[in-house]
Amino acid sequence: TSELPASLVVPTTTTPSDDRVAALTEAVVKSTGQAAGVSADQLGDLAGRLSSLSGIDDEVIQSAGNVLLTFTNVKNGVGEGNDVFNQAAEAALNMSAALGTDLQGSTLQLGKALNDPIKGITALSRAGVSFTEQQKEQIKTMVASGDTLGAQKLILSELNKEFAGAAEAAASPLDKLKVAWGNLQETLGTAIMP
Repeated sequence: TSELPASLVVPTTTTPSDDRVAALTEAVVKSTGQAAGVSADQLGDLAGRLSSLSGIDDEVIQSAGNVLLTFTNVKNGVGEGNDVFNQAAEAALNMSAALGTDLQGSTLQLGKALNDPIKGITALSRAGVSFTEQQKEQIKTMVASGDTLGAQKLILSELNKEFAGAAEAAASPLDKLKVAWGNLQETLGTAIMP
C-alpha cells in the first residue's frame, strides 16, 4: 500500500464539545479544591479572550487550561503580576505557536516547569527556551528560600521575552473570523435550546 504525502493527510483531531470541556473544568476545579484560584467560569472567560486573540477555538484553549489546573502550585494570587495561572495559560499558547508544537504539550511542559521550577527549567531549555546561568541560579535560590512565586515569575518573564504575542501574530484574520463565527453559533444555539 502507498501512503499519502504529508501535505494531503487531513488531521483527525476534533474540537472537544463545549459541554464536555465545561464539565471537565468543573471536575478539575472540584478535585483540586480550586487550588489555582480560578473558577470554571473564570477559565471559560480566559479561554474566550485568548481565543479571540489567537484564532484558536476556545474549547481547545480551555482543555489545555484544564491540564494546567492539575498543577496545584500554578495559581493566581493577590497582587499585581501574581496571576501566574492566567499568565501561564497565555504563555503556553504563545510558546506553542512560536515553536510549532501542540498546545496540550506546551501546557503540560510549562505546568511542570512552574509546579517545580528547578526541575522544570531543564525541560524548558531542551524545548528551546533559553535561560542564562544567572537565571538558573536565581531560580534555585528563590525556591530554596521559599519564594516559588518569584521563581515562577522569572520563568514567565523569560517566556514572555521570547514568545509574547506569537499566537496573535500567527493567527490569520480568517482564523479569528472562523472562531468568532463558531462562538456566535454556540451562543445562539444555547439561547434557543431549552
